[in-house]
Amino acid sequence: MTTPATALAELAQRAHRIRRYALRMGEVQGQGYIGQALGYADVLAVAYGHALTLRPAEPEWEGRDRFLLSHGHYAIAFYAALIEAGVIPESELETYGTDDSRLPMSGMAAYTPGMEISGGSLGQGLPIAVGMALALRHKKNPAFVYNSMSDGELDEGSTWEAAMGAAHHRLANLICLVDINNQQADGPSGKVLGFEPLADKWAAFGWHVQRVDGNHLPAVLKAFDAARQLADAKPRVILFDTLMGKGVPFLETREKNHFIRVDPPEWQQAIAHLDQTNPSHTREGALA
Repeated sequence: MTTPATALAELAQRAHRIRRYALRMGEVQGQGYIGQALGYADVLAVAYGHALTLRPAEPEWEGRDRFLLSHGHYAIAFYAALIEAGVIPESELETYGTDDSRLPMSGMAAYTPGMEISGGSLGQGLPIAVGMALALRHKKNPAFVYNSMSDGELDEGSTWEAAMGAAHHRLANLICLVDINNQQADGPSGKVLGFEPLADKWAAFGWHVQRVDGNHLPAVLKAFDAARQLADAKPRVILFDTLMGKGVPFLETREKNHFIRVDPPEWQQAIAHLDQTNPSHTREGALA
């Protein structure tokens, strides 16, 4: 029988591998949205290692939970999660961003198994998620719709229109995941367009709100479980505060790491740093 401590240790290993896969893909192109992948890995590990109902060999199975990657530039993180989940073979990571690859640098549903939408035009994911959640309810399909989005998408009016629609229709099968890493292409998110007090805003729009440390696995796991088990007929949002570059010190401290280019030797240095803090090699382990 799997104990809570064992489950957390397994999730920590998943998160470690997701970070490692992302770094290996970044090395193929010499650049990428690595900061986001490292910061969001714990959330994706819980999503694909615990929360989502899916069949890796049947990515279009009708009973699956839908996971929408609204922030399409997070594709490198998403591919790493799909590799970890067994949807995509590990061998394909070497093709990342190359011609005819199933792993383009920005997420495209036509190319990648498990990719529900072609994200990237920020603010589009949540409106699509609302439509999917309505359709699933109409079909009496018990699947959940997860919409994963960036804090930059909070700048988009379409996000808040969709939030109102979801609450109006009492979409209890909709869970929104927001990565709050406070970085956008134009600078710190809070300076581009301030969005606090964020939890109060979502609550005012009629959502059940949780805000947790997105790099603390026990908190992430508890939040996912609470979102699925909530009895109230309202949509749910989890706000994850994450650290860009998590696990690689020289990337964590970069002033600008929205899109990262590093010298060739630094990719292996980053992997070495990550391996030094592998939970299976530390005394604290996954519960630290």
